Amino acid sequence: MKTHQLLFALIFSVFAMGYGQTTKVITYNIRYDSQNDSLDRWTERRSDLVKLVQEQKPAFMGIQEGLYHQVTYIDSCLVEYEFIGVGRDDGQKKGEFSAVFYDTSKYRILESNTFWLSKTPEEISVGWDAALERVCTYGRFENRTTNQQLWVFNTHFDHVGVKARKKSVRLILKKIRQLTANGLPVVLMGDFNLQPQEKPIRLIQRALDDGMTFSKIPLTGPIGTYNGFDPKATMERRIDYIFVKGFSVEDYQHIDARRANGRHISDHLPVMGLLRPKNIP
Repeated sequence: MKTHQLLFALIFSVFAMGYGQTTKVITYNIRYDSQNDSLDRWTERRSDLVKLVQEQKPAFMGIQEGLYHQVTYIDSCLVEYEFIGVGRDDGQKKGEFSAVFYDTSKYRILESNTFWLSKTPEEISVGWDAALERVCTYGRFENRTTNQQLWVFNTHFDHVGVKARKKSVRLILKKIRQLTANGLPVVLMGDFNLQPQEKPIRLIQRALDDGMTFSKIPLTGPIGTYNGFDPKATMERRIDYIFVKGFSVEDYQHIDARRANGRHISDHLPVMGLLRPKNIP
């Protein structure tokens, strides 16, 4: 091989391994295990959920509403994945998780933590006018191939507290500013229980890029992400999001995957973002 050909091959290889690499991220409210869900009970849909993840192969997946036995079931089925996160009721195993699953063949975890969406974020607590404890789980990860690092945040806002949702945005953005002073890329995802026109979402959009808005490919799937387990729902209510900083968004999808009987896998759709780092510090 001639010298210039060898040089080109080496440059192309570096590009393919680093700057050309994409990261697939999914946020998914999996619906807690409730016996009242009848045809949509966890035991009826859990294998379909795992199958969807195995087909999508995300580098990161943030889930909401997962109880400990649901989280560990997913973990047991996804061999190459591990998760970070704790139960919001006791900081261990009790209550719903906002866990982050990550593909250990692609990323290693460097640090992680969970804070409560309240005036006392380091303590197990209910914030402001919220009905329940709410948390944000985050981690700093390193790509095993490129050594590129990023922060991933996953959360689930309260469904009742108007003040709590507004204050939760400010708290999370403050935490992101504190942790990312070194300029590392950021992913913030979750079920925000807010629609795009509401002020707290506008506040996030001023600090981070809304994945759907900035996607190079127009949205695939319904405009909304909530279906309420109604197979005929038009799905116009968008409350699940992926926000980014330091990434371009190559693709963005609301994945309307169904079970064999035509019913939804969860009462929310999974949201997928395909991300590419803009700059590598």
